[in-house]
Amino acid sequence: MNIGIYQSASALSALERWQESVSQNITASQTIGYKKRVVNFSAEMGGEILTERGGGRKGGETAMQMAFPRINQSLSFKPGETQATRRELDVAIAGEGFFEVQREDGSRAYTRSGSFAIKSDRTLVTGDGSAVLTEGGSPITMIAGGGNLVINPDGTVVQGDTTIGRLSVQKFANTALLQHQPGGYFLPGSAGAPTPVEKPELMQGYLEGSNVSALREMVDLVLISRAYEANDKIIKTVDEQMGKTLEALG
Repeated sequence: MNIGIYQSASALSALERWQESVSQNITASQTIGYKKRVVNFSAEMGGEILTERGGGRKGGETAMQMAFPRINQSLSFKPGETQATRRELDVAIAGEGFFEVQREDGSRAYTRSGSFAIKSDRTLVTGDGSAVLTEGGSPITMIAGGGNLVINPDGTVVQGDTTIGRLSVQKFANTALLQHQPGGYFLPGSAGAPTPVEKPELMQGYLEGSNVSALREMVDLVLISRAYEANDKIIKTVDEQMGKTLEALG
């Protein structure tokens, strides 16, 4: 058994997963509120094998520990750069927290994307039609002909001279446990129930961009390509050596 081949093959598999994450980051780098996928590598021990005699083990064998690369994926919740839009229905969260929304199936979800719209029934919704909720858990409904909309830094929604409600901005004790969903949404998962952000920092007329640096991701693609080539070369070299050995042994 040649450990080098198995280790390099395991490395190739890990590099492919890393490349998938980087490619997705680049693709979604212009998506409002997108959170970067982060990849971390560690070594996973895969047991031990017995090699040449002469060691201190029973039977005289020497044990050699096998280690294989392991990849761990997570999301970076570092805030993205805010972008001015001057649109009254665009809101960015400058501090911590997520907007709480109610999806069409009635479930609650959380997002950093504050690109809102108004439905025909005058309710405030996200881009895919999910209702934006107040602290009390009810949809925000605009007043017909009620005037300009103002969203204060604390989340209070005012239309004309009427206060409609206050946006629900929630936080989680451990964001690493959130379940990522398509469209920039997150579900609590094992993160537990959210708690309200006491003093939210909202910015009307702004949107939070993704926290992806396209240049950094391109550099990672180069690193992945070089590491892939190196491990592929190791596999081919060891395979050639084994072939020559087998020919020499007849």
